[in-house]
Order: sequence, then C-alpha cells, then structure tokens
Amino acid sequence: MADIKETFDCIGFQWDKGNIDKNLVKHSVTNLECEQIFFNEPLLVVEDFNHSQRERRYYALGRTDTTRLLFVAFTVRNELIRIISARDMSLKERKKYEKKP
Repeated sequence: MADIKETFDCIGFQWDKGNIDKNLVKHSVTNLECEQIFFNEPLLVVEDFNHSQRERRYYALGRTDTTRLLFVAFTVRNELIRIISARDMSLKERKKYEKKP
C-alpha cells in the first residue's frame, strides 16, 4: 500500500465540467456518494501505479452512507480530491475490501 498522507491533508473535492456528471451517467454513482466513502470506515486507499504516468493516481474502496460499496479512482490536485471514475465494487474488490482489518 502506498503512502497516502497527502489524501488526508485535502480540504475538499474538485468538480468541474470534465467530471461533474461522468460517474452518474456511466455508473449511476452520484458525486455525493463519491465523497461519502472518504468519510466512512473502513476505507482502503492504494496508489495506482499502472495509471500514474502523468500524475499520482489512487483508488479507494469504501462505503457510502447507505452502505453501497464503491471503487473510486482519484488524484489529488492542489489539496483537492479529483474523482476520475467511480463504480460499484467488483466481486474481487469486495473480497479485498472485506479482508481489511
């Protein structure tokens, strides 16, 4: 697992024309649900080395306030979490998430 200290120093989320409705249209995941997982336990955050060519990218496995299990890919820009993609966890991701202590 990566050192994710920078995610804990964030002061909010970045939503703009490029990502404001992408996850709702593609995967029926609202922006509020994306944000909620960062405030609920457990939260598993891993650096995504395969997709970190231009900037450091991460993925998070977490749950919404209604216990929906989500996979969220994101980056951190200027102390803001920018969601790249969000969807329901796959079966493999659920198993990994459930093993987290």
